[in-house]
Amino acid sequence: MAYKITDDCIGCGACAAECPVEAISEQDGKYVIDADTCLDCGACAGVCPVEAPQAE
Repeated sequence: MAYKITDDCIGCGACAAECPVEAISEQDGKYVIDADTCLDCGACAGVCPVEAPQAE
């Protein structure tokens, strides 16, 4: 299952920089994950300071 970024996102961009398939993009100051591209690797969750990326 793909990861999803919760409303806890502070827009720091750490997750996007870590994503190996570039599934994360910024929209209106928050980041979102394209579920079709996400590999469910968890790299984004490992670097997020507020634990915003969560497995669905």
